[in-house]
Amino acid sequence: MTAIDRGTDRAGLVAVVGTGTMGQGIAQVALAAGHPVRLYDAAPGRASRAADAIADRLGRLVAKERLTAADRDTALGRLAPVTDLADLAEAELVVEAILEELGAKQQLFTALESVVSDGCLLATNTSSLSVTAVAGVLRRPGRLLGLHFFNPAPLMPLVEVVRGAATDEAAADRAHATVAAWGKTPVRCADTPGFIVNRIARPFYAEAFRAYEERAAGPATLDAVLRESGGFRMGPFELTDLIGQDVNEAVTRSVWEALFHDPKFTPSLAQRQLVASGRHGRKTGHGWYDHSEGAGRPAPHTAEPCDPPGKVALHGDLGPAQGLIGVIEAAGIPVTREPVGAHLALPDGTRLSLADGTTATEDPFAASVRFDLALDYRTATRVALAASTAAPEESLRSAIGLFQALGKEVSVVQDVPGMVVARTVAMLVDFAEDAAARGVASPEDIDTAMLTGVNYPRGPLAWGRALGAPWVRDTLRNLHHTCPTGRYAPSQALIRRAAADEKLL
Repeated sequence: MTAIDRGTDRAGLVAVVGTGTMGQGIAQVALAAGHPVRLYDAAPGRASRAADAIADRLGRLVAKERLTAADRDTALGRLAPVTDLADLAEAELVVEAILEELGAKQQLFTALESVVSDGCLLATNTSSLSVTAVAGVLRRPGRLLGLHFFNPAPLMPLVEVVRGAATDEAAADRAHATVAAWGKTPVRCADTPGFIVNRIARPFYAEAFRAYEERAAGPATLDAVLRESGGFRMGPFELTDLIGQDVNEAVTRSVWEALFHDPKFTPSLAQRQLVASGRHGRKTGHGWYDHSEGAGRPAPHTAEPCDPPGKVALHGDLGPAQGLIGVIEAAGIPVTREPVGAHLALPDGTRLSLADGTTATEDPFAASVRFDLALDYRTATRVALAASTAAPEESLRSAIGLFQALGKEVSVVQDVPGMVVARTVAMLVDFAEDAAARGVASPEDIDTAMLTGVNYPRGPLAWGRALGAPWVRDTLRNLHHTCPTGRYAPSQALIRRAAADEKLL
């Protein structure tokens, strides 16, 4: 335990430099943990206004009976805006939350080195810059690390503790313990582009945007499928409208550029055009959706009611979708079984199979319908279907009726490789496997970060285990065959994982 950890006799002074939304949130977190906090901003008057804003937020917590008036007053008594960096001399931790510009951050920390004691920890809240580069100009770079909070900092539990190439292990340990003492969930990660969350989350946005560019479906339908079938709390189009298209696209572009234009991280042209047009989301009144007053949200495509088949035949097993059979039987639809294959057969012989990275049209059998991956086929409220060009309309209607009989809404999308949820989840699993193998973070911290930082319904590595690494690998290989740019080539880490799993079978 150190002087800035919870539970010590004297909570050490925490300084926050940069008093925008994130800086204010970090200051509020430190105040709640019992620290005296000093706010500094280079812009005259901003630190005082930030202190007033924090007081207002604490006042709202009192009004909601989440904080007592006495505790608010005590906390505010420990909060002080200052006008000179020299006023931070007694700080034991300085957290920087200024603009995302490398030179500005280097200049600030160089100035801080001449002010604070040698034992003071220095932390940057950068989300896109290299912690190693920020520290590179310092006399003692070993005490600088990244503390990447997520917005809003008082509410979001995750903090990425980023160790730069020169960061001392003791400094990283001390920062990790401090963040944990603040009641947050710290995860350790190496200083790589995007750290954990912003690296691994890229396919959640990129694959939906690519499906949109391929005319698979519109934003409302793609969002609905990822929410109601994939289990994600928000769809990527509505989420990026909330974040800001300019912000999200800048992070994507930053990670792509930092990784030397790796095709797996290629930004979306459709999103670039949205940003160029000034449609940045809610804050500008228009993004993927119209957010102007009185504007309604477009409804996702939902198929009209259709008659279910009288029975289906299961050929072999459905792999990750095998649980669907119990749901069908529970709905009173008879299922006969055949020993060979990996699909369902409708009474007219049409094959109904799980998305696997190929299109339904590529199926050598003339009539084929793909259904998308679901987090849990029992609880999913929507399923996407895609039919081959040779599938009769009545066959598609029968497939729609089957899933409707299971209590699902059905969205029919264009026949694109991997559909929507399957390609997104396969890419997320691959990115997570690759990050773990490269030492970005431990497997446990990767899943924790994605669960708590972006509220995924399941950690991507746990999801990969549930699906089976061979299925993920084969899905990506099929996508790579269709789009041989390297974007979908399975990582060596995933290939090794799949081979190990196959040896256990």
